[in-house]
Amino acid sequence: MGKQKQQVISRFFAPKPKSPPPPPPPPPKISATVTFSPAKRRLTSNFTTSRKHPKLSPHTQNPVPPSLHQRFLQKLLEPSTPQQHPASSSKPPTYTPLEQQVLDLKAKHPDVLLMVEVGYKYRFFGQDAEHASRVLGIYAHMDHNFLTASIPTFRLNVHVRRLVTAGYKVGVVKQTETAAIKAHGSNRSAPFERGLSALYTKATLEAAPDLGGAEDGCGGESNYLLCVVEKSVLDEKGGVDARIGIVAVEISTGDVVFGEFCDGFLRSALEAVVLNLSPAELLLGDPLSKQTEKLLLDFAGPASNVRVERFSRDCFIDGGALAEVMTLYENMHIDSPSDSIQSNDLTENRSQKLIIKEVMNMPDLAVQALALTIRHLKEFGFERILCSGASIRPFSSNTEMTLSANALQQLEVLKNNSDGSEIGSLLQIMNRTLTIFGSRLLRHWVSHPLCDQTLISARLHAVSEIAQSMGSCNSVKNLVRVEEDPDVAIVQPELAYTLSLVLTTLGRAPDIQRGITRIFHCTATPSEVIRAREAFKLAVEQLDSMIDFYRKQLGMKNLEFISISGTTHLIELSTDVKVPSNWVKVNSTKKTIRYHPPEVLTTLDKLSLAKEELTVACRAAWNNFLTDFSKHYAEFQAAVQALAALDCLHSLAILSRNKGYVCPVFVDDHEPVQIQISSGRHPVLETTLQDNFVPNDTNMHADGEYCQIVTGPNMGGKSCYIRQVALIVIMAQVGSFVPASSAKLHVLDRIYTRMGASDSIQLGRSTFLEELSETSHILNSCTEHSLVIIDELGRGTSTHDGMAIAHATLHYLLKQKRSMVLFVTHYPKIASLATEFPGSVAAYHVSHLISHDASKNSNLDHDVTYLYKLVPGVSERSFGFKVAQLAQ
Repeated sequence: MGKQKQQVISRFFAPKPKSPPPPPPPPPKISATVTFSPAKRRLTSNFTTSRKHPKLSPHTQNPVPPSLHQRFLQKLLEPSTPQQHPASSSKPPTYTPLEQQVLDLKAKHPDVLLMVEVGYKYRFFGQDAEHASRVLGIYAHMDHNFLTASIPTFRLNVHVRRLVTAGYKVGVVKQTETAAIKAHGSNRSAPFERGLSALYTKATLEAAPDLGGAEDGCGGESNYLLCVVEKSVLDEKGGVDARIGIVAVEISTGDVVFGEFCDGFLRSALEAVVLNLSPAELLLGDPLSKQTEKLLLDFAGPASNVRVERFSRDCFIDGGALAEVMTLYENMHIDSPSDSIQSNDLTENRSQKLIIKEVMNMPDLAVQALALTIRHLKEFGFERILCSGASIRPFSSNTEMTLSANALQQLEVLKNNSDGSEIGSLLQIMNRTLTIFGSRLLRHWVSHPLCDQTLISARLHAVSEIAQSMGSCNSVKNLVRVEEDPDVAIVQPELAYTLSLVLTTLGRAPDIQRGITRIFHCTATPSEVIRAREAFKLAVEQLDSMIDFYRKQLGMKNLEFISISGTTHLIELSTDVKVPSNWVKVNSTKKTIRYHPPEVLTTLDKLSLAKEELTVACRAAWNNFLTDFSKHYAEFQAAVQALAALDCLHSLAILSRNKGYVCPVFVDDHEPVQIQISSGRHPVLETTLQDNFVPNDTNMHADGEYCQIVTGPNMGGKSCYIRQVALIVIMAQVGSFVPASSAKLHVLDRIYTRMGASDSIQLGRSTFLEELSETSHILNSCTEHSLVIIDELGRGTSTHDGMAIAHATLHYLLKQKRSMVLFVTHYPKIASLATEFPGSVAAYHVSHLISHDASKNSNLDHDVTYLYKLVPGVSERSFGFKVAQLAQ
C-alpha cells in the first residue's frame, strides 16, 4: 500500500480530539462549470434550502463530531484534485512520454474528446475522462498528472457511438506503428508513435472508417449536417427581415441540399427546413441574428444532443466563398488518376462542367454555406462528396410543394404531437417500403407533395399498374383518366411477385446507398482481400513444411504442429521426451510440454513482420481500388434512386390495396380550383377506430362555395374534419390513393394551417403573438390556389378581441385572397359573413343529440351524444360544461 493511501486511511482512524473540534474549513472552490437542466436545478435548490444544522450534544450543546462513516463519505465526495505541498507547488510537473503525447494532441485538437490507444485499451485523460466517465458509466481515477479512464479495445465501436450520440466530437488516437515493425526499427526503445486516425460526429459516423456502415438502430433516419448563414434585408414596409442560405449534407448517403430564401421575424421558413431535415449537427456561420440563433439553439437543446459548431464568415468578403469552392473542384480534377482521366475523359469533363455550372448558379449565401461546409468536412476527409454531383438538389423546386413548419406539426405529417415519435403520423400510415433507402425517399415525398399535374398523374398511373397486378378491386375504381391513357399497358400478375421478391431481397441486404457512398469515401473495408489471403496462405505453407525436419529429429512420424489459445506452430511432447536445449518452452500441462523450436520462432517473427507489411500494402491497394470507383459513383447513385422510387410506388400500391383507398382524379389547370371529396376519412384515426369512424363529404368550388365556417360542440370532431381534408389533399399530391369513396381535386400550390394553442416562451413569444404572427404569414402568402385551415383563431386573448380578429381575418381572406378556406370557430357571429358573401360562404356544424331531464333546469344535466357528421347550420352551443365534467 502506497504512502498516500496510508495517509488517507490514517485520517479516518486517527484518535478523536478531547476538545471540541474547530469549525470546518470553507469548502474548496471548484472551477468547473456545470450546466443543469431545469429539473436538476430545482432538485439542487431543494437540497440547498433544506440543509440541516449540525447535531448538538444534549449535555454540552456542542456540535457532535461526525461519525467514522460520515467522515468517510465526506472524504469520498471531495473533489479529486491532487493535494500539493507548498514546497512543491512552484515546481513544474514532469510528464511521462505518453502524457506529453496527449498534451501535444490536445493542443492540436482542443475541441475533440480523445480516445488514446495504449496497449489493449483506449484511455481518456483529464477533462475527457470526466466526460467519458459520465456518459459511459466507467470509473475515472488519478494516474500521475491526469484523471484517467479506459475501455477495452474490442468495445471501441460501442463506446464511440455512445459518445457521438451524446453530442461529442470524438477522436481516436491509434499507435501508428505495430509491435512487429517497431521491434525491427531504429526507435525500438522509444515510446510508440501515435496520431489521430479518425474523427467521429453524429453527421459523419456512418460514413467514417472502421466504425461506419453499421445498420443497427439506424434505419431510414438521416443524419444531416446543416450549415446556416444569413444577412439582414429590408422588407417592403421598411422592417428588417433576414435572407438565409443553407446547405445540408447527408454524408453517408451523398445527398446534398441547398437553398436561399427570405424569412420573417418568426423564421418560419427556416423552421420548416429544420423540421424537414431533422439535422444531427448544425454549422453556424457567424454572425447570425438573435432570432435565427434562438431558433437553431432551441432545436439543438439538451434533450436533442444536436451538436453545434461555429465558423466565421469574415474570409468570404469580395467573392472569397466562390473562389474557395472552385479551388476544391480544381484540386479534385488534378488529384484524379491519370489513367481514369484518359479513359473517361469526356464523361468526367462533362459531369464536372455540369457541377461547376450548378455551383455558379447558386445564390451567394448558399455558396457561402457550401464553402463553410467544405472547410468543415476537410477535417474529416469527406469534402469530396460535395464534388460528386450525384445528388445535389435545391431544397424546394417549382414542381414540389414545401409544407410549412405549422403544417408539418399541426397535421402531424412526420411525427405525432404527443411524444414526437413517428407512430400515429401520416408518414407512418403511408410507409410500406421494404428498403431503407426507399423509406428515406418516401419521407421526402410526403413532406414535399408534388404541385405539377403531369408528375402527379405519372405517379398515380404507376401506382395503379402495380395495384392492378396485386389484384386490388379498388385499383380500377374511379380511374377514368387512367383508363383513357393509351400508355398504360395491361399488367401481368407476375409484376407484383417480381417486385415484392426484388424489394424484399434488397430490404434484407445492407443499405446499398450508404454502401456505395462509403466506397466513394474510400472508407469501406472488404471482408478479405484475395491477394492478402493468397500471400498469407503461402507464408503459412514457409512454416508447415518444417514439421518434416522435426519428425526426423525426434523420430516421430505422426508429429504435427498444434495451436493453443491463438499461439500457433507449437510442438507438444510428453514430459519424458528430451528436446534440444535451445527449444523454448511455451507452456505445459501435467503430462505434456509445448515448445517452439528456434527455427519456428525466427520464421514466426519474420511472418509477423511480413503480415504487418502485407496489411499496409493491401490497404493501399484497396484504397486505390476504392478511388477508381468514384468515376462510377453517380451511375450507382442514380440506380439506387430508381430502386428507391420503385419501392415507394410499391408501398403506395400496397396502401391502396390494404386500406381500400381510391385513386383521386385531378382536373386540368385551366379549370376552377375545387375540392370534391365523397365519404372522406381521416387516414390516421381510421386505422385506430376502424369501422367506427364516421366519414364526411367536402364540396368546395372557386365558382361557388369556397369557404366553410365550421361550428359545433367541444370534442365534436371539428378539428378532425378539417385535418382530414388537408391530409387527403397531401396524399393525393404525393401520388397516393386516398381514404374516400371518390375524390376530384385541383392541384394546390400551398397548404396553410393555424391550429391549436402554443407559445414559444424560450423565444419570447406568447400564445397570442404566435397566433397573430402565423395568421399574418398566411394572409401575406396564400393565393387562390391555396388551402387555408384556421382553427379557433383568437383563443389567445379576450373574447371580444378574439372575435374581432377572427372576423377581420376571414373577411380579408374572402374578399382579397379567395383561397379555399376551412374556418373553425366558437364565435357564432362569424357565420354572419355568409350573408355578406352569398353563395361563397356556408356555415356547417358537427351534429349531436341532446337528451334533457325535464325535472331539472340546469344546463349541466344535458347528455350530449356526438354524431361526428357535418351538417348545414350553426351550432347553438359549445357544451363546454360537459367537457369540464369529463375533466372533473
